[in-house]
Amino acid sequence: MEWLQILILALLQGVTEFLPISSSAHLILVPVLTHWEDQGLAFDVALHLGSLTAVVLYFRRDITALFLGWLRSLQQRRNDAESRLAWGIIFATLPVGLAGFLLRDQVEALTRSPVLMAISLIGFGLLLGWADWRHRGQRTEYQINWKDVVAIGLAQALALIPGTSRSGITIMAALMMGMNREAAARFSFLLSIPVIMAACGLEIHTLLSAELPVDWTAMLAGIAISGVSAYLCIHYFLAFIKRIGMQPFVVYRVALGLLLLWIFL
Repeated sequence: MEWLQILILALLQGVTEFLPISSSAHLILVPVLTHWEDQGLAFDVALHLGSLTAVVLYFRRDITALFLGWLRSLQQRRNDAESRLAWGIIFATLPVGLAGFLLRDQVEALTRSPVLMAISLIGFGLLLGWADWRHRGQRTEYQINWKDVVAIGLAQALALIPGTSRSGITIMAALMMGMNREAAARFSFLLSIPVIMAACGLEIHTLLSAELPVDWTAMLAGIAISGVSAYLCIHYFLAFIKRIGMQPFVVYRVALGLLLLWIFL
């Protein structure tokens, strides 16, 4: 791989993984605009590992508190704010895991449809804007209840539809359940950790079983660039959404969806 290809793909992964704008929609444009060959499974693993490292490092204190709260709930049979949020993350992850396991072949077929991706970008983008405008409340992620967990978990399963954006659909659902913008984004980012871990595990298993060659220089560069860009993206997104809201991302999603329709129709 050329260094320009490594840089662009890693930056795209790092930024679009956590912004509500769909990483798959951006990555499908890369070969169209550049005519680069597919980067391969090993590099995909590296990019996801970079994103995972970034979100774990950024929320390391929260993760420690949630893990300790989860342990207390097991040992003392008593729930507090941390344990409720930890259990909420666990149970909200189950629908997407089950849907991904049962519908893996269908999902892989859907990813080949740029038109479906464009429709998802526009449709779910408009829903995100509507949720941000009409339904956001004042609750934090630590005030989560089981109704929230079910709604957000089921919404995350819809992220298997290309162009939906995992962060976009979970933020939308959290806003509709009455969370404030920052809480919705924080819960979405924490929820990404088990999902990305599962995706990395599946990709690594496939990589090892296929015994594919690995370009370690490209791998390490991809991890570093994706990780740094993802970390900065999380930081500035959380800092800015209180003021700017979700509407700029809605406009961007609609424009990107229209661009995909123009290219592929």
